[in-house]
Amino acid sequence: MNIKKQEMGDFVSLSKLIEKKSKKEHFKTSFSEEISRLNLAHEIKALRQQKKLTQKQVAEKADMPQSVIARIESGTHSVSITTLSKIARVFNKEVGLVESAQHRR
Repeated sequence: MNIKKQEMGDFVSLSKLIEKKSKKEHFKTSFSEEISRLNLAHEIKALRQQKKLTQKQVAEKADMPQSVIARIESGTHSVSITTLSKIARVFNKEVGLVESAQHRR
């Protein structure tokens, strides 16, 4: 029995694909922004859990709907500086700018 294989192209790992795409400035910028947004979502959720607060409790203290906290923590939505500042105050934190590691040398 002679079965022809379908050509499917070469398998490329995610890290190789990102490395290749990162040579394009637009991709590099977009990817960096997305990673930053996801890291922020993770940090907010980790702070909330560390303080043993529910999303509803954080939302009430920040004077916003619980659904906003849920959307931010899910990593599917961006957050405004105003909203971020309200959430930061709940955790006795401040919003600020930090120089990126690549420029600290």
